[in-house]
Amino acid sequence: MNADFHYYATYCAAILSGYSHEDSVDIAYSDRMVDHCTRTLLSIIKAPLNAATTQLQLELMDARTDLVGLQDITRIWASFHFLPGDLHAEPPKRSGKRYKNKFRLICKPNGELLEHTVKLAKDKPVQAVGVAMHVLADTWAHQNFAGTPSMVINNTNNYFYELIPEGDGYREVKINFRHSTSTPDDLEKSIYTNSLNTNTENHIMLLGHGRAGHLPDYCFIRYKYLPAWGEYEEIIKDNPSDYLHAFCQMITAMKYLRGETDRFERGQYDFSAIAPYRDEIDRILNKRQLDASQDWKALGEKLSGQAIPDFELEQYQGEYTSAADKDNTFLGRFITAALAQKSMVTHHIYQSGNKLAGYSIEANKKGLLWKLRSLTGGEAHE
Repeated sequence: MNADFHYYATYCAAILSGYSHEDSVDIAYSDRMVDHCTRTLLSIIKAPLNAATTQLQLELMDARTDLVGLQDITRIWASFHFLPGDLHAEPPKRSGKRYKNKFRLICKPNGELLEHTVKLAKDKPVQAVGVAMHVLADTWAHQNFAGTPSMVINNTNNYFYELIPEGDGYREVKINFRHSTSTPDDLEKSIYTNSLNTNTENHIMLLGHGRAGHLPDYCFIRYKYLPAWGEYEEIIKDNPSDYLHAFCQMITAMKYLRGETDRFERGQYDFSAIAPYRDEIDRILNKRQLDASQDWKALGEKLSGQAIPDFELEQYQGEYTSAADKDNTFLGRFITAALAQKSMVTHHIYQSGNKLAGYSIEANKKGLLWKLRSLTGGEAHE
């Protein structure tokens, strides 16, 4: 998902779930921060590098692709952007353990790990709520791809067609991809940027949905394509519907985290909360535009009656670097939430018998943060 959903739409969902304006801004900031918390940033503010929730393109280009390097990449991307849907899923064809382990990292909504993610944020600071909402939303946008480099899982071919609403149906338009990252996607001509094709199984170009470009991140688009893992059987992706479900599931989850409801169950969507604004939300989700920030911002300010501040990456860095007690700063609480989320996901992947995210060790609550900050080859789990 793009910044429009991970900031302004998250703010709207937080307001609709009952959070105050101030808490909603903090939740939205923390959600979007997941896409910015790199080792480069963490090194600048002298924070624990294991708290990285994403990687810059330059970091990925320099990343090792041996076993240890791939495990490091997988811990980040599977924990925060491509949460596995079923760690015990069976592939659609006979396959070896290596393929099964990669197949079991495919992202899907409403998996067991989603429930763990939401419940992990219960009774935690709002920064943990924001981290959880980022992970939840991405299970809808990034489904059918895995957060580990893999040709046999994440590759696609040239069979990509956009389904553009027309009359009572849809008009199919062939999607053309290019590899110019500096050129904006062309919606009028259905020209989009994707990663380069390669025949190397663990090439970084085959991480996540790189071969599908930004298509999974646009709320308006509907398209069909052939995934490598599905023996090239057609998948139709309806982003307006998926994003609507993500939005309503976020409301459900945040009502639980706020204490309004006492249970969180997968597959529950609070459509009643958006009923008065359904037409406006549908309009935003279906509008063909590269960035829906202004539309989501206008809705958020209508909901709360408050001005939503712009996202400023440097906003809390000074507080963190100058604080004696860094854990109780805004970024300190975000880092704690990120470490806990990565630890939890890595632990469950490891416990399933899958070593693609590295190993996991047990750590008691008192020693958790220290061990997480000092580890280089694995993650601690509470």
